[in-house]
Amino acid sequence: MTQEERRRYLLKYLLSEQEQYREMELPDSPEEQWKLFRALCNVRPPEPVSDEFLAIQDAFLQEESRRRGIVALEDLSAADSIAPFDRVYLWRGDITTLQCGAIVNAANSALLGCFSPLHGCIDNAIHTYAGIQLRLACAELMQKQGHEEPTGLAKITEAYNLPSEYVIHTVGPIVSGSLTPRHETLLRSCYRSCLETATEHGISSVAFCCISTGVFHFPPERAARIAVQTVRDYLSTKDQTLEVIFNVFGRSDERLYQRILREESGRGME
Repeated sequence: MTQEERRRYLLKYLLSEQEQYREMELPDSPEEQWKLFRALCNVRPPEPVSDEFLAIQDAFLQEESRRRGIVALEDLSAADSIAPFDRVYLWRGDITTLQCGAIVNAANSALLGCFSPLHGCIDNAIHTYAGIQLRLACAELMQKQGHEEPTGLAKITEAYNLPSEYVIHTVGPIVSGSLTPRHETLLRSCYRSCLETATEHGISSVAFCCISTGVFHFPPERAARIAVQTVRDYLSTKDQTLEVIFNVFGRSDERLYQRILREESGRGME
């Protein structure tokens, strides 16, 4: 099948699941078809799907990843590494294109991904490019757990159609008002729980997004300092070779992390 044939098959399948959309005509342009595919996946509940659908979806998403470009840890230049943090990198780009051991997802307490169609959050993007298996896997975890995911802990799943091997999901603190010591403790716990999960599963590299600084309103500078300090402390006390990537999407966050990492590099990792 061509990529266009795969896309049209997937759209027709997803539309057929909902009676009110079964007769809907597909948009003409590939861009609009992609938006419709993403929106339908965003709102789809974690229900079983045919093996044929999964096979075609996987081929479709993996080709999309190839076309978008995959960035491997080995591709990061020496300039991305911050001395003396010889196992720490700062990289600006789309975390869903990063090929490493695990990427961290800033999840919500339901842990099922973002159900808002075409929303710009990282949770939405990760679930979109991983495929519907990720929501199914998260639903299974939550069913076994029997309650919402607490803030500050971590869960791990396969990454499915993402270039990374795993996704580590963590729920960051929501700041509604003034920042408190409790918020800071919980954010620190997010980073440490993810690092511990990576180590426990023998993962060699983990990429962190900026946890809680989006719609959860954690102040970016304080969040970045907590992230860098927690990683520094963890790597300095553990006898392992874990590599850590701080992934940022905007230039302002990139400049913020550059400044903080330079300040921390002056202190070393003793």
